[in-house]
Amino acid sequence: MAISGLGSHSISLFFYMILATCLHKAQGQNLVTNNVSVVEGETAIISCRVKNNDDSVIQLLNPNRQTIYFRDVRPLKDSRFQLVNFSDNELLVSLSNVSLLDEGRYVCQLYTDPPQEAYADITVLVPPGNPILESREEIVSEGNETEITCTAMGSKPASTIKWMKGDQPLQGEATVEELYDRMFTVTSRLKLTVSKEDDGVAVICIIDHPAVKDFQAQKYLEVQYKPEVKIVVEFPEGLTREGENLELTCKTKGKPQPHQINWLKVDDDFPSHTVITGSDLLIENLNKSYNGTYRCVASNLVGEAYDDYILYVYDVLTTTPPSITTTIHPDVSQDSRTDGVPQKIDHAVIGGVVAVVVFAMLCLLIVLGRYFARHKGTYFTHEAKGADDAADADTAIINAEGGHNNSDDKKEYYI
Repeated sequence: MAISGLGSHSISLFFYMILATCLHKAQGQNLVTNNVSVVEGETAIISCRVKNNDDSVIQLLNPNRQTIYFRDVRPLKDSRFQLVNFSDNELLVSLSNVSLLDEGRYVCQLYTDPPQEAYADITVLVPPGNPILESREEIVSEGNETEITCTAMGSKPASTIKWMKGDQPLQGEATVEELYDRMFTVTSRLKLTVSKEDDGVAVICIIDHPAVKDFQAQKYLEVQYKPEVKIVVEFPEGLTREGENLELTCKTKGKPQPHQINWLKVDDDFPSHTVITGSDLLIENLNKSYNGTYRCVASNLVGEAYDDYILYVYDVLTTTPPSITTTIHPDVSQDSRTDGVPQKIDHAVIGGVVAVVVFAMLCLLIVLGRYFARHKGTYFTHEAKGADDAADADTAIINAEGGHNNSDDKKEYYI
């Protein structure tokens, strides 16, 4: 009634003031929200917040712009939406059991003039299924290449696959297949060449996805490798001397375990006193004719390998072996070692010792010859002169060179 009594100019001014006041209030209010990422089947929280609200109405709309909540009232008949909090400054709503159909842009709306809107994008994450780990071969021989595949099925977004062998990172080759509703299946292929050290080592496929943590599968490598061979001297503990026995044992391991073990003497036949029982070799009553290389050969499905023992028989009284040099067989499949047994006598050293002994004996013979030569000869004296005409020995001495007067002048000659 009061308004009707005003002039047209006054009415226009009144409505202008009301509009200006509303615009000022609208500009002073600030509507905010935030995007939400949620794993399929879990609960999403949608928040509409207002700063400096002047009792304007807040409502929440779904991607089809249907009203979910108007203030604290839910017009939409979907019981998965529940009111968590309502006040002048906030409308907080939960959405349980989220599915891919719930993904989209939700609208927070504030009834001002003009109305304000803020947008919350809900992204639904779909974790992959359990990783599927497969290998081309269950058992691999050393030195061969194998291929292992790891598959992460039906995820959103696409998964990332990483590889580890023990604590060593490896690089695979991934392929991505897109399915329906932006779902993806990822397959990664890992190729690696194995060694015997890889037997029993875990190869791990690690799935990296925002919906899961520490999601992985592993497979333990099973590697076959050729035998490892080592000859062990069971008896004697020290030098091998004439007349004693020699006992050797051939120690082997491999995968699979060696099925055949053979003994042989390289380039020669076994001595007559040799007894072989499986991996054990016994030689009785050693003598130097038994010297040589004795070899143990073991084999399995992967291959064969051998080890050598070089026998050198010493004299019974020998306590220290002579100077020796060692010769190693350049065979990568052989586990070579000497165990302190000489492999080749240094003939140069022995020849030098013999030469010194012969030279010393020659020098000794020369010295002795000269000594005996100087003490051997005929002694000539004047005592016998006149002995032929003398009647007796006394007369002969007196008659020799003038009798007693010359007895002090007797001379002795040494030749």
